[in-house]
Amino acid sequence: MSQTMDKLAGLAGNLWWSWDAQATALFEGLAPKRWPQVLHNPVALLEDLTPAERNALASNPETQGNVDRVYARFQAWMAQVDTWAAGRDLPRVLYLSMEFGLHESLRIYSGGLGVLAGDHVRSASDLGLDFRGVGLLYSSGYFRQVLDDGKQLAAYPNVDRSRLPITPVLGADGTPIQIPIPDGNREYQARAWRLQVGRVHLYLLDANLPENPPDLREVTRSLYGGDTRMRLRQEILLGIGGVRLLNALGEQVDVVHLNEGHCAFAPMEMLRQAQQEDPSVTHAQIRERVVFTTHTPVPAGHDRFGWEMVNAHLGPWRKRAGWTPGALMDLGRVTPSDLDEPLCMTVLALRMARASNGVSKLHGQVSREMWSKVELEQPIGHITNGVHPTYWMAPAMQEMLDTHRPKWRNHWRDLAFWKEGMASLDDGVLWETRQALKNHLLDQVHAHTGQRLDPQALLIGFARRFAPYKRADLIFSDAERLQAILESGASLVFAGKAHPRDTLGQELLARVVRWSRDPLFKGQVAFLQGYEMQHGRWMTSGSDLWLNTPRRPREASGTSGQKVVLNGGLNCSILDGWWPEAFDGDNGFAIGDTRDWVDTQAQDAHDAEVLYTLLENQVLPSFRKKSDWLRRVKHSMATGIPVFNTHRMVAQYAESMYRTQNTVHADNSGHAGSSVRG
Repeated sequence: MSQTMDKLAGLAGNLWWSWDAQATALFEGLAPKRWPQVLHNPVALLEDLTPAERNALASNPETQGNVDRVYARFQAWMAQVDTWAAGRDLPRVLYLSMEFGLHESLRIYSGGLGVLAGDHVRSASDLGLDFRGVGLLYSSGYFRQVLDDGKQLAAYPNVDRSRLPITPVLGADGTPIQIPIPDGNREYQARAWRLQVGRVHLYLLDANLPENPPDLREVTRSLYGGDTRMRLRQEILLGIGGVRLLNALGEQVDVVHLNEGHCAFAPMEMLRQAQQEDPSVTHAQIRERVVFTTHTPVPAGHDRFGWEMVNAHLGPWRKRAGWTPGALMDLGRVTPSDLDEPLCMTVLALRMARASNGVSKLHGQVSREMWSKVELEQPIGHITNGVHPTYWMAPAMQEMLDTHRPKWRNHWRDLAFWKEGMASLDDGVLWETRQALKNHLLDQVHAHTGQRLDPQALLIGFARRFAPYKRADLIFSDAERLQAILESGASLVFAGKAHPRDTLGQELLARVVRWSRDPLFKGQVAFLQGYEMQHGRWMTSGSDLWLNTPRRPREASGTSGQKVVLNGGLNCSILDGWWPEAFDGDNGFAIGDTRDWVDTQAQDAHDAEVLYTLLENQVLPSFRKKSDWLRRVKHSMATGIPVFNTHRMVAQYAESMYRTQNTVHADNSGHAGSSVRG
């Protein structure tokens, strides 16, 4: 293989390319028609090249020059020593998550939790943290959405691992590392794959091995698939397997970050291992090295497992640890003495972490109220979510800032820089960039639905998980009034999925699809099926107005609206999640107020009326007056970009949650407490 092809393979093997606009453009330019067919996966793209195509690329001077430039920049970035984290003496971190939303070609995510985890890892890499992650490698991932007569169907295509940027994790003898995982009176084996995310190693555990029994090979078949027993097995694999994997690798960490309660068995395995070496080790000593983030403001959304199931799968593991039959269960019960109460993974995580947080200020308050009966040494705090800036900012917007506001990439937390820069930005330049992004979305809508929406109309976007509380159909509450609003100069684009077992969510999605096909809204409402991360990029960069209508306070944070801010769109949202912290009266639009509702029907009727009035009297008049709209856009970008990004978020985790006064590095002191084993 030529040096050019070697360099392309090296770039394809590290997801850094996915948040570098020039690297992404390089791969797309190799085979523009084939690029979308392989889900923007450069490993698959290179594999599918014929020998003749490879020779043509390798001998093309222009291609060689482009590859050399991007590869040299990648190498320089990987070798950078003056990162944000350099010299700060920050802890080494293990980050556990059931899903990671890194790219549409890697089907190991379902929605917001995974996308947030992916952005967290990207920013940890950019900031230079000593950071590694552990998740699961699913053989079919999360489902692909297919619409049949307007109804959602779920497809689970198998993943070809040879076409992914992963490599097997090998031991000192050169053979794949295998990790024993408990399952009742038996153990099965999991192997690990390494995925390189910039400077971060992400390890993915895989149970689909020939030597495992068929039922246990299914543990990593699909994300959130199967029944409650399968969910428990997946969480055992993630928590216990994640700790055992890091020990097998000999990697030392100071802090274990549990991203949602799915990971809560990890500190229990840390405790078990530590007590094997020193029986005097206590829960409190393990807690000092564990932090926990909860993302779910709804009690029903937290995993719970009954005694019979937990004992069937973890009873022998618990007995070998020397713990009493109720020890594990009681740690996960709100009321430890209640033998009928199941084990709640969130309660277990709260009790086994020295610090816990919600993902917005409001969510922190909701979480403290929800778990007020769980005695904790530290109250649940909050660190508001953000989004990774260059992954979610469209290349056209990046190019505009490169030209008109150089060095913007070095000022992610500098409010004064963004305030000054947006104030001086030319309206014509900003409008032209926004129109290009909108037209790209409209082209995608036409390509996928056959509909041509008016490029001069206000484009309202709605894309997210179709859970009933998110009220995707709220805007259709009064169809005739909505028709009048759209006729006066607006259009709607929807995208999203409902969980395969959420029948109410699927019914909601079907209603929105029917509305999009109703003759009443011909040429004004479209639904993009097959929702994946690339749809999210199109939607959040191309929409003029981002609609968010959850029943307050059911939205933990929400990050799609933050992506819109990066791309010069405006938010029109219920004051829920992150929006109460961001909205200042002039950087977007707020639907309703902050009152607490008991009657959901009254709440829906009130919010729909406020939404219609807002669109009629404020949003559309502002959009028609271009100067007023762009003034709001600039103010939104100036107030939102330097606050609601994951560089700020991860730095906040590093400085407050991860760092402890007694952080000790094993390579400096040899202190045994710095290993995963505790």
